[in-house]
Amino acid sequence: MPPIYRFAPSPNGFLHLGHAYSALLNFDRARQTGGRLLLRIEDIDATRCRPDYETAIYEDLAWLGIAWETPVRRQSEHLADYRAALEQLSALGLVYPAFESRAEIATLVAAREVDGPWPRDPDGAPLYPGAAKSLSADERSQLIASGAPYALRLDMAAACRRVAGLSWNELGEGPDGEHGIVPARPEAWGDVILARKETPTSYHLSVVVDDALQGVSEIVRGQDLFHATAVHRLLQVLLGLPEPAYRHHRLIRDEAGRKLSKSGRSTGLRDLRAAGLTPAAIRQLVGLG
Repeated sequence: MPPIYRFAPSPNGFLHLGHAYSALLNFDRARQTGGRLLLRIEDIDATRCRPDYETAIYEDLAWLGIAWETPVRRQSEHLADYRAALEQLSALGLVYPAFESRAEIATLVAAREVDGPWPRDPDGAPLYPGAAKSLSADERSQLIASGAPYALRLDMAAACRRVAGLSWNELGEGPDGEHGIVPARPEAWGDVILARKETPTSYHLSVVVDDALQGVSEIVRGQDLFHATAVHRLLQVLLGLPEPAYRHHRLIRDEAGRKLSKSGRSTGLRDLRAAGLTPAAIRQLVGLG
């Protein structure tokens, strides 16, 4: 079977040079290996994703000369797939509802840090500090029935007890030069969120389900997602999904050394195009010329 690659942006802003680099790498790899390139629109965040951003994704990629297979998978159209995976994990006793708001979690972390630093995940966010796992089934049911908002979290300790010797095959390079067989340590992320009351999925859950359903065999993405691969490998094993190979690549950074981001309003490809740059110039800017 030919290898299958994918580029999976979220339509919550305009694509920038970092997206161009990742998309071009996937496109080039597919051409060089006789493989297939899929485009997936990760639009589960209904509050931030917009149709005009999605339209701009298609326009920018086509302008770069990137071709992809159709139809395009849009996550918002496949919530039942993620709900089924969540139910599978729930049946294993690995999912529980947590009812604290973000503000309440911040207060809990601050209280715990009176005695010293509270542990943080590889992205720098504090691990979940609440006690939702200690609630009884009746207490949980009453809170849900009352309409209280909640997040469905993975019981990381219980999940890790089910899986031993996790690793992945790194064909690229991690932030510290990691390559080859990399040990996976999902426990560093704590009890990650798998879904919320209003949305039956999260990035971690939907990405592993999508990659499996679409047959993605090699995942080419930025080093900012290198450590998250540990969570993805854990979910793949728990759900009985195939293991793809991973190829993490360097990040495109601004003059201050910060990675480009939509939230930081990094210059979009549409602006560079309007300024007269060509697709060949974009390739040179990202080091692919």
